[in-house]
Amino acid sequence: MGHWFSRNILEPGKLPMLLALTSFVLTFLLTRTVTRLIRAGKGPFRNVSSAGGLHIHHVVPGVVLTVLGGFGAVASGRHGFGAAAFAVVFGIGAGLVLDEFALILHLDDVYWSEEGRQSVEVVVLTAALMLLPLSGFSPLGVDGVTAEERQDRVGFLLTLALNFLFILVTLVKGKLRMALIGVFVPFVALVGAVRLARPGSWWWRHLYGRRHRARARGTVRAYRHDKRWTRVRRRAQDLIGGFQERVPGRGTGSP
Repeated sequence: MGHWFSRNILEPGKLPMLLALTSFVLTFLLTRTVTRLIRAGKGPFRNVSSAGGLHIHHVVPGVVLTVLGGFGAVASGRHGFGAAAFAVVFGIGAGLVLDEFALILHLDDVYWSEEGRQSVEVVVLTAALMLLPLSGFSPLGVDGVTAEERQDRVGFLLTLALNFLFILVTLVKGKLRMALIGVFVPFVALVGAVRLARPGSWWWRHLYGRRHRARARGTVRAYRHDKRWTRVRRRAQDLIGGFQERVPGRGTGSP
C-alpha cells in the first residue's frame, strides 16, 4: 500500500489534489450535518448574522478560503508543505461554496427548496471529476496514448482533436454530465455523441427540425431515462442533502 501511494500519489505530485478532494468532501458533509441540526433546532449550532442582523451564508467565508487557497496553491507548486496546506484550504473553501451553488445560481436562498438539489448534484459531480485524475485518467484521453503516438505530433493532435469533438457534440446534444466525464474518459463522450440528442438541446432544435422520427425516438428515450433514474437521483440527494427531513414552522435559511 505504501509503495502504491508513493508511486501513484507522491511521485506524480498528486498529494495536493488528494488533500483538496478529501477536505472538499469532508467539509461538504460536515456543513450539511450542521445545517440539518440547525434546521431541526438541535445542538449548539445557530445561524450566523452580522451586528445589523444580516444573515451570513457560509458561501461568504467559502469564497475567501477558495481565493486564498487557490492563489496560495499556484504560488506553492505541487510539492512541499505549502502546497499541501493551501490545497486543504482550497478544498474547504470549495466545499462551502458549492454547498450553496444553487443560491449563487438563482440569487435566492433556495437551500432547502427543490432548486437546492442542484448544489448536491454539483458537489457529487465535482468530487467524481476530481477522483478521475487521481485514478490515473488524463484530460482528452492523453493517458491512453502510447509513447510512439506521442512522438508523432500529427497523430497526437488528431487524437486530442477527435476526443474534443466527441465532448463538444455530447455537450450540444444536451448531455452535460456525460460531456464532463468524457473529458477524462473519452469513451463516455463517444457514447454521448452517437446517441440521440435530448429534447430542447441545441442539436435537437437545429438538426432535428424535419427529422420527425428522430424527435419521437429522442423524446421517448429521454422520458424512459428520466423515469428510470430521476427517482434514484432524488433519493440519493435526499440522503446526502437532507431534503426529506420536513421541519414544520422553520425557515429555509442556511448558516
